[in-house]
Amino acid sequence: MSSLDGSPGQFLYWAVEYCVRLRKAIMLCMLAGVLQGVGCGSKGPQYPEEHARYVRLDRAVEDLRNAYIRHDLSAMEALMLPSDSLDRVISDVSKDFQEYVDISLDFSIERVLIEGDQIDVFFHWQGQWQHSAAETGVRDRGHGMLRWTGVQSPLLSDVGGDLPFGMAVRHTVPRKQPSNAS
Repeated sequence: MSSLDGSPGQFLYWAVEYCVRLRKAIMLCMLAGVLQGVGCGSKGPQYPEEHARYVRLDRAVEDLRNAYIRHDLSAMEALMLPSDSLDRVISDVSKDFQEYVDISLDFSIERVLIEGDQIDVFFHWQGQWQHSAAETGVRDRGHGMLRWTGVQSPLLSDVGGDLPFGMAVRHTVPRKQPSNAS
C-alpha cells in the first residue's frame, strides 16, 4: 500500500460522517424553508393608508347599492355631493322607487382609477326590477362609472356610462291610444 492512500478505515469513517452532515444540512434547509413560508401569512398590507382608502371606497359603493335596493333616497343623497347631474340621478331614482316594489342589484367593480382626491370606479351591474312580487319584472345589465371625491369619506361627485338608476324612465311602456272607429 502506498503512503498516499492512507488506511482504508479512515476513508470509510470520513465518507459516513460526510453523508450524515449532508443529510442534517438538507433537513435544516428544508425546515427553514417551511418556517419561512408559514411566517408570510401574517404580513399586512404594504401601503396601509391606501388599503384603508380602498376599503372606505368599497364601503361607499356598497352603501350606495344597498340604499338603492332598500328604497332609501335619503341615504343615497347622503353619499352624494350637490350637482346638476346627480340631481337628475336622484330624480330618476325616486321614479324607480315609485314604479318598482322590489329591486335586486349586483355590482362588480372592474377598475379603480385614483388621481389625487378624485376616484373613478368602473363597474358592471345587473339587476331585476319588479312591479309586484308575482311578475318577473325587468332584467337589465350594463357598465357605468361612479366618480367619488374625498380621501377620508368619499362622496359621489359625478356619474357616467350606463347606470342602473332610472329603470322606470328607461323601460316606460307607452299606453295604447284608443282607436277611433267610425
